[in-house]
Amino acid sequence: MKAITVQDRAAGVGGMSLVDRPHPHAAENDVVVRVHAAGFTPGELEWPGTWTDRAGRDRTPSVPGHELSGVVAELGYGTTGLTVGQRVFGLADWTRNGSLAEFAAVEARNLAPLPADIDYTVGAALPISGLTAWQALFDHGRLEPGQTVLVHGAAGGVGSIAVQLAREAGATVIGTGRAHNREAALDLGVHSFVDLEADRLEDVGEVDLVLDVFGGEIGDRSAGVVRAGGTLVTIAGPPNAWPRDGRAIFFVVEADRARLADLAQRVRDGRLRVLVGAVHPLEEAAAAFAPGRRSQGKTIIRTI
Repeated sequence: MKAITVQDRAAGVGGMSLVDRPHPHAAENDVVVRVHAAGFTPGELEWPGTWTDRAGRDRTPSVPGHELSGVVAELGYGTTGLTVGQRVFGLADWTRNGSLAEFAAVEARNLAPLPADIDYTVGAALPISGLTAWQALFDHGRLEPGQTVLVHGAAGGVGSIAVQLAREAGATVIGTGRAHNREAALDLGVHSFVDLEADRLEDVGEVDLVLDVFGGEIGDRSAGVVRAGGTLVTIAGPPNAWPRDGRAIFFVVEADRARLADLAQRVRDGRLRVLVGAVHPLEEAAAAFAPGRRSQGKTIIRTI
């Protein structure tokens, strides 16, 4: 099969290439997916799991990418809940070869059925952004109706879904980003928008919850706008600043078949829009990782 591999952490994107790889093996409780579309996270070449297995052993050259949609091609021993030929979408494991390939072996529990009326590109754009947004707002942030949430990167992959979920949950939503993101964020449903290059973040007043995707100075300053008893949730890294009398939480998204199915139903009902940006063939995946090639919305790699 054809796959993108990364050879060397120091080489970064320059170490990526399209190669022939052996067909993956379906271990116990696995499925092998014929990948139709795949997504990636720009920073994943910095993740330890990109380079090592669960025991910490080197596994280069490795296949990056952790979001995928496609068709079940093979079932491992003991696998239940899915069938050969079924459309699926979900998350490839963090410490195994990923989704930028024609086939990928994935734990069955990490996948959910993909309805026939959802395009493969949308299916590949939804898992990390959708699950991250949900888990940040509700599992970790404990968002309730009537509260105010500040969503950083409101027009980005995670932020755009978080805005919609929070708005539907009855929250007041303040979005942030750069000036050119304002209209997209307003169209998604933010009640107000903060241009991080021109406006003062501190002028938003106090909020119940911050969803931080940036970290650094923005993350530190965000702690100061959380009201007493509120929560700062970040996916950028362990926080350096904490809200007064509140909580600061860093988390890594977890696979959740039931929640994936729920998010897919929201897409089908028209209650959730997934922003798909540029779509590239597999042979252009390395170039798609480069910052200059990214567009608004999730960049997707098509293998078929």
